[in-house]
Amino acid sequence: MNVWADLKSFLMAALQPPPVALPRMRLGPEDNQDNALMMQFFTWDALHPEMSWWKHLESELPELSKMGFTQVWPPPPNKASEKTGRGYDAYDLWDLGEFDQKGSIGTRWGTREELLQACKVASQQGVDILIDAVLNHKLGADRMETFPAVPVNPTNRLKDAGHVRDIKGWTAFDFPGRGNKYSDFRWTQEHFTGVDWDHKSRTRGVFRIAGPGHKGWSHNVDRELGNYDYLLGIDIDFRHAGVRKDLLDWGAWVLETTGATGFRLDAIKHIDNKFLIDFIATVRKRSGQPKLFAVAEYWSGDLKSILPYIRAFRGETAFFDVPLHMNFNQASKIGRRYDLRTIFDNTIVKVKPNDAVTFVDNHDTVRSYRFVV
Repeated sequence: MNVWADLKSFLMAALQPPPVALPRMRLGPEDNQDNALMMQFFTWDALHPEMSWWKHLESELPELSKMGFTQVWPPPPNKASEKTGRGYDAYDLWDLGEFDQKGSIGTRWGTREELLQACKVASQQGVDILIDAVLNHKLGADRMETFPAVPVNPTNRLKDAGHVRDIKGWTAFDFPGRGNKYSDFRWTQEHFTGVDWDHKSRTRGVFRIAGPGHKGWSHNVDRELGNYDYLLGIDIDFRHAGVRKDLLDWGAWVLETTGATGFRLDAIKHIDNKFLIDFIATVRKRSGQPKLFAVAEYWSGDLKSILPYIRAFRGETAFFDVPLHMNFNQASKIGRRYDLRTIFDNTIVKVKPNDAVTFVDNHDTVRSYRFVV
């Protein structure tokens, strides 16, 4: 009898439509009756000639609210590996522009106090702030370490290009400016899967870290280049218990600190997707935000490559519609000869509309320029 009951439950679950993202998420202030509208409030080379970027954001928020924007995606707030770094060269996620590290106290975008003030004004103006979470890698280590590693074929990371040998890499993060404030976790080579530089032989390449405790590349990543776990810098191993704890703690902390209501998840095709699913679910619970917004960057114009990821995440995150962006790009090149009736062909918004966040351009695609008032 129990076997039949279990089979019935299994079949009913299998016949249920898969969960979708947007209906279960906060898309703006609760009393908002308009369509959700997000602005990416930076370009790659954005700078203001007279004030910090966070002060500039604060000054623009009243107008953005009047224009109907419900969400603002500002640049990564964390300390970068260098003074002018954008934050995608993540050095210390726990430093929001508070500690004297990497040549300055503030980030490229301003100080912690200026960031928090901008977030406060956003809340007052009825605009949600999204945190750009750069979780895949780190850069700007404080010390080098020596450890065994294997060079791999850069176009097929599943094929070794040499034997195990000792290399010297920038993998130790001590955070001397921050000390133990907010987190006492210290990163060493045991917390990473790969690096791109061997200082011992002065060789650039892709090196898979080997030795005790290392498990190779994650299997829960995109299959481009054989295995696309490694992207750049020092690649994080999300299977390590200490790594998982530090990043889960940071996720809840950064939302509580800033008052942000969601995340833009950077470079997810390179991150262990089981960890990301756990990250979103855990932070939703810890932050007390069951409708926490999340949108993922899976950079590919191939809808067939994206759909398995959408299914795997089961509504935990929405996805930027990169295929639609590619269609827009093609239309801009062809001009009047482009058939607009085909603009939605092979896009997320057409196939999975409740999982799609549409966009035209972002910091990866627009021509760089210096901000001028």
